[in-house]
Amino acid sequence: MRSRAESTAPESPAADTVDADDAIEKETMMPQSPGSTPLSPRVSALLDAMTLDEKQAQLVGFWVDQGSEVVAPMSGEKKSSSRYEEASAHGIGHLTRVFGTRPVDPVERAAWLWAEQRRLQQETRLGIPAIVHEECLTGLAAWKAATFPTPLAWGAAFDPELVEEVGRAVGSSMRALGIHQGLAPVLDVIRDPRWGRVDECIAEDPLVVGRVGTAYVRGLQSEGVHATLKHFVGYSASKAGRNHAPVSIGQREIEDVLLPPFEMAVREGGARSVMNSYTDIDGVPLAADPRYLTGILRERWGFEGVVVSDYFSVDFLQSMQRIAADSADAARLAITAGIDVELPSPDAFATLADQVRDGRLAPEVLDRAVARVLAQKEELGLLDADFDTPPTSIDLDPVEHRALARRLAEESVVLLSNDGILPLDPAGAARIAVIGPNADSTEALMGCYSFVNHVLAHHPETPAGIELPTVAAALRTEFPEAEITTTAGCAVEGADRSGIPDAVEAATGADVAIVVVGDRAGLFGRGTVGEGNDVEDLELPGVQRDLVEAIVATGTPVVLISMTGRPYVLDWALPPRAGATGAMTGLGAVDADASASASPAGRPAAVLQTFFPGEEGAPALARLLSGRVAPSGRLPVSLPRSAGAQPYSYLHPVLGGRTDVTSADSTPVRPFGFGLSYTTFMHHDLAVPPTVAAAETFRATVRVRNTGAVEATDVVQLYAIDEVASVTRPVAQLLDFRRVALPPGRETVVEFDVPIERLAFTGLDGVKRVETGSIRLWVGGACDDEETVARLEIV
Repeated sequence: MRSRAESTAPESPAADTVDADDAIEKETMMPQSPGSTPLSPRVSALLDAMTLDEKQAQLVGFWVDQGSEVVAPMSGEKKSSSRYEEASAHGIGHLTRVFGTRPVDPVERAAWLWAEQRRLQQETRLGIPAIVHEECLTGLAAWKAATFPTPLAWGAAFDPELVEEVGRAVGSSMRALGIHQGLAPVLDVIRDPRWGRVDECIAEDPLVVGRVGTAYVRGLQSEGVHATLKHFVGYSASKAGRNHAPVSIGQREIEDVLLPPFEMAVREGGARSVMNSYTDIDGVPLAADPRYLTGILRERWGFEGVVVSDYFSVDFLQSMQRIAADSADAARLAITAGIDVELPSPDAFATLADQVRDGRLAPEVLDRAVARVLAQKEELGLLDADFDTPPTSIDLDPVEHRALARRLAEESVVLLSNDGILPLDPAGAARIAVIGPNADSTEALMGCYSFVNHVLAHHPETPAGIELPTVAAALRTEFPEAEITTTAGCAVEGADRSGIPDAVEAATGADVAIVVVGDRAGLFGRGTVGEGNDVEDLELPGVQRDLVEAIVATGTPVVLISMTGRPYVLDWALPPRAGATGAMTGLGAVDADASASASPAGRPAAVLQTFFPGEEGAPALARLLSGRVAPSGRLPVSLPRSAGAQPYSYLHPVLGGRTDVTSADSTPVRPFGFGLSYTTFMHHDLAVPPTVAAAETFRATVRVRNTGAVEATDVVQLYAIDEVASVTRPVAQLLDFRRVALPPGRETVVEFDVPIERLAFTGLDGVKRVETGSIRLWVGGACDDEETVARLEIV
């Protein structure tokens, strides 16, 4: 048994999970707002001078442009009954989505915003401007702004430095328009791919989510825009992947899997705002739970920023979760638990002043929230802001942003199989049939929270405002000598097969068929993935599998591109996987595809997975197909065997995987961390010190060689297993990762400096600790690939 003479780690280890050797540069943390920090004299004076109505006004937003379009849960039904002029008579805390609710010219809207801020300065008694917040999950969600790959693609790239650059670019556009707060990143760890919001998430591994998400926080905040961590916490663990459904999981899973990314972003990234989750955990909605919003977030981690409610979530305490009798009750529960600002518009929080007057709410509870908002406005420079000169021109999609979007898209594409057809030889691909519902679609390139799919879907008469080449168009540019034909074959959704014969005819006359299938992002029933678009199975939507099988049956070589917002069951399209040397069961080596169901028609010659790659996604794919760029993406989420095998995570104990005691097999078709390239890499000579003290950092080194003929980038992944512990532990846990570019035939030594606290877990007594004992470590091509192994002893 593991010795119980453990060394206790810090209460939550994630604070140490970005070490000095990490590629993410540590920046000076932004100044903190009050909690334990004393209020500035200016904020104290303002707070003392405010009436109750003026205090209440600072704790609400107002959605000036809110209409009947469904761009948030129940946004059509939950429109504020207040007029803006009335709601802002005493000032206002936030202006909601000034640029991101409908297509507005950025310069014209900025002129309106500057004038409105001047009005707040000049016509309200205290002259306090409003914070302007916008969505920024795939770039600023505004007309004519750059659209970057969806966050699931960030995870596939395994490149925190590049994501930080993207965050900086997004922040620069937001700040130029007078936007102060961005509602991103999403730090929910993926637990079930049936959930519609998977494309907004980064990965199923908390270290990847934390590292990549914290990088985005740093980038955004370096431009003076406050990041908002969401959704705190547990949202992704809802029952059966259903949106807003209850969460019924143990405290250990919450502490060791779901909380660490948030803690890292708070402690290492200095995140300035947090948004609550819609869900309840064990019957207590997060919007009313002081254990998380105050106990963990503020008292344990020292967060001193502002907590904003997810849209309408305070009202949901009454209308949906039924733990409040009325709006006043809901407001009192939320603000007491730790929510400071109600978004998007005044609803329950409109009762706060009256509740203080009649004694139902303690004045210090109101003052605590107001002080935090005022301190945030002071930190943002709003109390001294000059709104005399709005911008007269602004490019929200400059070439520099498009270059970043293309780099991230290129790095995020995962090559799942390849019989040698890729990269395409122009001489052997003179006639290319580009087939599939996503082959010539711009909407297919972007996620749920892109402006095109989130807002412009309600304004079909309005052009996208940015250049959006489709896959077909990009292939014509990349292969100018080829004869390229395009046909959809079928729609993303529905049972109409009438277009498949035309697609078969096109493929029959071609040298190669590139078939682009997948999702269409949308909200609440509009589309196949996105907020509210949860699913009961994980087969490709509609008749897309039928289309692919019909094209494969022609005998023409097929390159399948799955362009989706979640991983789908693709065992029928992939060959059996060989070469994994480890054991995700912990009981012996397993061929992950031993039972894969091959299509009777055969399989595609190559399969690529891309997660909504953004405005430059199509050119990125074309460059990968031609060989100008070698694939380097890795799966940030396991490729599922079936919907019935969910929820699944590679972070499972022995009995959470394939074993002899159950006939059900949850082994994924391709595991977390998997991805091929146009070359091969060898990992050998992993070395670690024989013993490590429980509070130390150890160095692991491994040799990596490019054994092929093509220059490419490897994602070197270091895993570990705690072989005997006081509680069950995962059969694999990612400890570190790094992108390494190597010319053919070259070898390098990769060093990882790993705080031993990354192996900490919540013990039997509820305290996070590092236990002494034996640890097996390995490096390989995926989480189950123990290509080179070493051991150390924690003492």
